Amino acid sequence: MSKFSNLFAAQDMTIGTPWKKIVAFAIPLLIGNIAQQLYNTADSVIVGKYVGDNALAAVGGCGPTLNLLIVLFVGIATGASIMVARYFGARNKEALSHSVGTCMTLTLLASLLMMVVGSLLAGPMLRMLGTPAETYDMCVSYMRIYFLGIAGMGFYNILSGVLRGLGDSLSALKYLILAALLNILLDLLFVAKFGMAVDGVAIATVIAQFISAVFCARKLLSLRDIMHLQKKHFKLEKSYVTELVHLGLPSGMSQAVMSCSALVVQSLTNSFGAIFVACNTIVMRVDGFVMMPNFSFGNSMTTYTGQNIGAGRIDRVEEGVRSGLKLAIGTATFLVLCILLFGPTLMGFFTDTESLIQMATRMMRIVAIGYICVAVNQSLSGVMRGAGDTTTPMWISFFTTIVVRVPLAYLFAYLTRSAENPNGNPASIFASLLCSWCTGALLTVIAFKRGKWRTKAHMNRRETTAEAE
Repeated sequence: MSKFSNLFAAQDMTIGTPWKKIVAFAIPLLIGNIAQQLYNTADSVIVGKYVGDNALAAVGGCGPTLNLLIVLFVGIATGASIMVARYFGARNKEALSHSVGTCMTLTLLASLLMMVVGSLLAGPMLRMLGTPAETYDMCVSYMRIYFLGIAGMGFYNILSGVLRGLGDSLSALKYLILAALLNILLDLLFVAKFGMAVDGVAIATVIAQFISAVFCARKLLSLRDIMHLQKKHFKLEKSYVTELVHLGLPSGMSQAVMSCSALVVQSLTNSFGAIFVACNTIVMRVDGFVMMPNFSFGNSMTTYTGQNIGAGRIDRVEEGVRSGLKLAIGTATFLVLCILLFGPTLMGFFTDTESLIQMATRMMRIVAIGYICVAVNQSLSGVMRGAGDTTTPMWISFFTTIVVRVPLAYLFAYLTRSAENPNGNPASIFASLLCSWCTGALLTVIAFKRGKWRTKAHMNRRETTAEAE
């Protein structure tokens, strides 16, 4: 097998220099996350340029509702990644096969549920949030198409999580880049040529996600030297379902709480009008790219920690923490400088409206420094999750969302009401977000130093060893 082919094999993170392993794993994962972000970004750019600012606002306005309705996938994906990393590190082939099969079966059931629930709740939830009348019909159409094709998104995210647990972030990357390019081409075809507006970008996204999921499934089925999936492995056995729920539920709950808070904040955002909703869409699309390195390093630390704990190498985890933090903070600092220097250029990709570009640039600069705090939060939370301590990051997320972000958003808006801004200053949305990020980083550092994750690591190591025997 050539060196190039070896790059696409599952990566053993229990050997070698820790920082090199983390970087080697994180870089393709980062590129893959950026490619995935291109799905929604391409939608926003193309509808913004070819249809108008209202269509741009419609695509962005669906985000919080979509995120709330897909929390099942978030939980399954997180649990899958941790389980797979642990059994892979312990070289427990049979348990690894059962874990993957369980994840795939649960993903199928969750997809069927989301197809029905998402399609039915799209309209009522958008009305409840006070979606502007000029974007409401487009939002409903986009969401219903998205949920009818939700299986592709669900399977891609879960299966790519499994591949990450195996240390293989490169295979998912090459499939995702292909799908992202296809998504852009289909966006242009459906919107620019056929004039389908938001319906076109929704259909393009569904097709692209389905293709990436198919390729991930093929890759997993080919890994016979690591696991051998058979019919029996797809049956839902209580022990594996329980473990998956135990590991994934806290992350799913965290996502649910964050999504609920985003819905509450979205209601406040909608009160500022369609133009600010469009501004928020632009900022969140840029935010998605800036956040990718933080998420990539966080996922890398989860896999790195899980594999090394499975192999009984707690000492390597300690060394990896220091390396991972330095890499994450350095990358975030560089991106913050880019935001401060090139903000207007970035915002100009989404719209030609100068006032909208200036507004989005101001809002982006409010939160810029917070990305360094998120880098700390994601890296240390990744270690805790990989060690099996998934509840601590969950409680921190609950606190920063429920106690900090949402109340401050409304408080800041109330305190800044004026004749010009009767509902308050729109900057309140982003000021509250910055406060929540800073608080989250502080609490995560404190929790990490307290060391509950180390206790969990030793407990999970003993359990994994017992199962292997």
